[in-house]
Amino acid sequence: MVPRPLGHTGLNVAPIGLGTTKLGRNTDVKYPTAFDLPSDAEVAALLEAAVDIGVNLIDTAPAYGASEARLGPFVAAQRDRIVLATKCGERYENGRSTYDFSAAALIASVEESLKRLRTDHVEILVLHSNGEDEKIMTKTDALEALGALKRSGKVRAAGISAKTEEGVRLACESLDVVMAPFSQSDQALAAALAEAHAAGLGVVAIKGLASGHLPASAAIEFVLKQSFIDALIVGTIDPEHLREAVAVADKIFV
Repeated sequence: MVPRPLGHTGLNVAPIGLGTTKLGRNTDVKYPTAFDLPSDAEVAALLEAAVDIGVNLIDTAPAYGASEARLGPFVAAQRDRIVLATKCGERYENGRSTYDFSAAALIASVEESLKRLRTDHVEILVLHSNGEDEKIMTKTDALEALGALKRSGKVRAAGISAKTEEGVRLACESLDVVMAPFSQSDQALAAALAEAHAAGLGVVAIKGLASGHLPASAAIEFVLKQSFIDALIVGTIDPEHLREAVAVADKIFV
């Protein structure tokens, strides 16, 4: 896959990114079938396969259980080959999510993430929204925290994993990236995402396969053919599934 510009961030990402929820968490997830967490050897094999086939965007989060810690050894060894994205604002502990979008909590979260990921910076940091996008961006000091983290060099591009049209549109005013659900079965944010892309934001689609409920090839093709989508995150622990996703992208972007 040939990397493409991610909005005006200066980052270049392949159209397929790897989502790593399944590396660290298998409870309270929306996949159609239960799964066991992969072994360390399986994690290593997946990540090596990813970079070997051109997948450079790796997406994780503190709320993904042990995902960040399991990525750490690979990040330390292959840092210059990947564009690393993580999140802040949500924690998942003892079977439940809690949210804190105060500047102090977000900055502390990023420091902990960097330790787990064995790096001194991430290319992308997004607010892990609980659905109250507008409140997060207008009634908390979350945006101030993102600005401080960018100035410190610990974060290159900042954004939000948005769930509402208003959240996407507010992101256009001060952020660099927006992640959002978009698929054949959920096109509610299409117009807002197109506006964000036109404004220069990097647009990363998530849930493009509806957590495994849509046929993979057709679902991936539909998302990537939208001109306002820069990349699609595919969550998998199967290297072959990732290769199949890349093959679909390669047919589109020849």
